[in-house]
Amino acid sequence: MNNILLRIASISLAYLSSSAVVLVAAYTVPQNNKVVHQTKNNIHGASASRRAFLSNVVSNTVGIASIAASNQPQRALAIANDVQEDVYFGAGCFWHVQHEFVLAERNLLGRKDNELTSLTGYAGGLGKSDKEGRVCYHNFQSIADYGKLGHSECVGLSIPQSSVGDFAVEYFKLFGKKGERADPMDKGGEYRSLLGLPGGKNHPLFDKVEAAAAEQGMQLVDGKGNDPDTLGKKLVYVMDTKQFPFYQAEVYHQYHNDFLTSAYGKQYNDLAETALDDGRIQITGCPDRVHQMKTMMVQNESIILGTIAIITICLVLCGGFLLWKKPHFLYMPLQYDETYEKDSNMCTEDDYDYDGGGTEMT
Repeated sequence: MNNILLRIASISLAYLSSSAVVLVAAYTVPQNNKVVHQTKNNIHGASASRRAFLSNVVSNTVGIASIAASNQPQRALAIANDVQEDVYFGAGCFWHVQHEFVLAERNLLGRKDNELTSLTGYAGGLGKSDKEGRVCYHNFQSIADYGKLGHSECVGLSIPQSSVGDFAVEYFKLFGKKGERADPMDKGGEYRSLLGLPGGKNHPLFDKVEAAAAEQGMQLVDGKGNDPDTLGKKLVYVMDTKQFPFYQAEVYHQYHNDFLTSAYGKQYNDLAETALDDGRIQITGCPDRVHQMKTMMVQNESIILGTIAIITICLVLCGGFLLWKKPHFLYMPLQYDETYEKDSNMCTEDDYDYDGGGTEMT
């Protein structure tokens, strides 16, 4: 009983405090530096301000009262302290998963093409990354292979904390009525089902995730890293994003068509180029089937910069040496000069004696 009274008192206090702020804010009218004359127009403006003030009071009071009456204090707290969180979801091949979360960002958050954050990538492995911070798709060079590092394919995105439950609902829809991922032909730990949240099961809105999972008959278990496949088990590994971070996949794998449906269209595929240009997609340094030149430059950045530095130093030294030695050709006139000709003892027509038979030196 005491707890109930305490909660009612705290809500009432918050309501009164918020109402006071609303009253002050609603009736605060910016003042002009000019002298205000009491004309009919001024009086009409003052009346309009009072009407606007009363309207603001009523609308804000109703809004605050509805929040105070809510029986979901945890949800209200999340909305009040809404922050962007990095999360990820995996359910088989990441191509079709990315497409579904792009639609979710548009529908749930109203994001435009240049605001989308859904990117394909890898997470959940104990191997983390290689020495250069890379996690790569399977490649012939065996560079930071995500499967060998224990990762699974997934899609990472940044969403408001209050939207975690809504995106969880969209995620569990991917498993269909039978609770199985859409591409059961892909088997192995690289395709296991997992979701990453800050804090894992300790996330403040994890109860929303649990409710969405229960609705689809899915079981949530703690991920330990390098976990086995979830095919046929109707379970999802819950990962702590701080312990198991997300690694963006190569450019080639971004906004890619899948093999489950018809092509998503050029407009969707072109989102990769747009995101690459504005920095939402980074060159990973992994072997990539597109943007080979950019990838090569990233992989060999230190060598390229070192070579440019050496060439620049050599050119500067050569220039300084030439200026110090003052070679003759640097001081040759660009146009004919008789004075220069005499000083340099060059041969002239006077040094030759011509006769009918030819030329003879005198």
